[in-house]
Amino acid sequence: MPLPDTMRAWRVTRLGEPADALSLDDVPLPAPAAGEVLVAVRAVAANFPDVLLCRGEYQVKPELPFTPGIELVGEVVALGEGVADRAIGDRVVGSKIGVLSEYAVLPASDVWTAPESLGDAEAAGLTVAYQTAWFGLHRRAALQEGEWLLVHAAAGGVGLAAVHLGVAAGARVIGVVGSAAKAEVARAAGCEVVLVRGADDLVGGVKAATGGHGADVVFDPVGGAAFDASTKCIAFEGRIVVVGFAGGTIQQLPAGHVLVKNYSVLGLHWGMYPGIRPDLIDVARGELARLADAGALQPVVDHVVPFERAPEALTALAGGATVGRVVIVLAAS
Repeated sequence: MPLPDTMRAWRVTRLGEPADALSLDDVPLPAPAAGEVLVAVRAVAANFPDVLLCRGEYQVKPELPFTPGIELVGEVVALGEGVADRAIGDRVVGSKIGVLSEYAVLPASDVWTAPESLGDAEAAGLTVAYQTAWFGLHRRAALQEGEWLLVHAAAGGVGLAAVHLGVAAGARVIGVVGSAAKAEVARAAGCEVVLVRGADDLVGGVKAATGGHGADVVFDPVGGAAFDASTKCIAFEGRIVVVGFAGGTIQQLPAGHVLVKNYSVLGLHWGMYPGIRPDLIDVARGELARLADAGALQPVVDHVVPFERAPEALTALAGGATVGRVVIVLAAS
């Protein structure tokens, strides 16, 4: 089937909240250069960085106008010169800024075969959240079987990924969620203990659950007060992995406390690995595919939104009431 000359793409034409910043435009169909593939997009998972991109608050600041969207599932429809490890018709998942469109060009190295066990909505969110969780828990914190893992925002996209991977690794997981309504989602994902932020005593709850031992590993995409609480219930030789600051406050590192209590604070910028250690990306992909096919990873989809209403997905995500992923689905899905 011949490819069209143009496509629809959501573009940020001015900075602001997604509903105000985004415009659905007709743009020329991109062509893959050497080493790239053209993908017909089937679904795009909404991520908090998409909201930050719309606001102009993300660490990467593309020139206006630009297309947001950072991870997708789709079908390869054209190959650039020199691409030998992909074929037309491959169903793939991948990540790159600019995929909230009907077609997207990505480096062939940035896409990988979508697990057959997952549908489009589930597979769309497998790249960013699950690889972030995998690198945070396994590469940075070296999580061990039997250790206590504390996960903040445990009902969110990356938090649920960390819960799933923690359980798969044999850890005992404590989840912190933003409301009582989200608690059941965290329990269903495998949390042994669930604490509600603002209602439960986080520090006391962790100490009680662990018999005074504390959390061996903390996975923190929230920052601010969540990080501060974690420093008060971290175990001897514990590891706090700083993933982000979704709470809106970037905490100051208490170096003296780190020394006295003998714990580690580890930063995680997953986006650096594809360029610096692509070999580790391949390891993570293989492990995630294995776990998905074994039924150990079951991405939670809060709801799906059609492509024409994509700003609604980002608005819902920014509101903080969703659990798991919000996915933007194209008609071809």
